This record gives sequence, structure tokens and C-alpha cells, in this order.
Amino acid sequence: MTLVKFNPEKKNSALLPGFNDIFESVLGDTYFSDRRISSLPAVNISESSEEYQIELAAPGLKKEDFKVSVEGETLTVSTEQRSENSVAEKNYNRREFSYSSFTRVFTLPESADVDRILASYCDGVLKLTLPKKEEAKAVSRQIAIS
Repeated sequence: MTLVKFNPEKKNSALLPGFNDIFESVLGDTYFSDRRISSLPAVNISESSEEYQIELAAPGLKKEDFKVSVEGETLTVSTEQRSENSVAEKNYNRREFSYSSFTRVFTLPESADVDRILASYCDGVLKLTLPKKEEAKAVSRQIAIS
């Protein structure tokens, strides 16, 4: 008996072998994959004894482009940009549209104080500081050994 490994990623049609490979080679190209990845900014999340900090890398934007909101236990960061360029020369008319947007949603821990969240945007990085509630802050004390 021979065992054949099943690969769910590779779905070839018996009638058109290699047909899906053509699309995979085009859509899997680095140009397309880079465009898909770049639509969502990278995020760093850190925690200290006093606060949580979220850093979102979004170069080329202005602080007015961001919309930051808190609803219940979720923090939402989003942006939307639209631009339109129009050039009319001789008998040619060209219009180019550009549209980009993203939305990141974070579930907030119960220990975060949502009333004191601070946001700043500097050098292409949006920094969100979420202070911890007083009762959630870690209390440290020295324990004597007897």
C-alpha cells in the first residue's frame, strides 16, 4: 500500500492540468503579495506595570487621517484616503484615482482605563497609550525570609 500525501493548497483539475498553477504564479507574484500586505500596517503591542502601549506603523499619513474610537471593550483605529489626479493634454485625457484604507480592531483588557487613553502621531508611527486601572497595577513588595 502506498501513502500519498494530500496537499489541499494544490487543486488541479483533471481536465485542465496546470490551469490553477498559472493563476497561482501570477497572483502569488511578489508585486501582488506586497500590495496585499502593505494595506495593513504593522503593529507593536507592549505592556508595562503602568500601561499598555500600541504602536502602529503608518508612514505618509497625517494625524487628521486617523479615526480612533472606543466602543465597549474594543478599540478601533481606521483611516481612509482618496486622491484624484486629472491631466488633459492635446487630445489625451487621463484620470487616475487612488484609494487606500485600513481598519484595525483591538480587544481591550479589563485592566485598561479607557477614559484615559492617549494618542500621538510622530514620524509615521501612531502611538496609543492605555493606562491601567489603579487596582490592576502590579504591587511589588519585599518579603522577608525567616
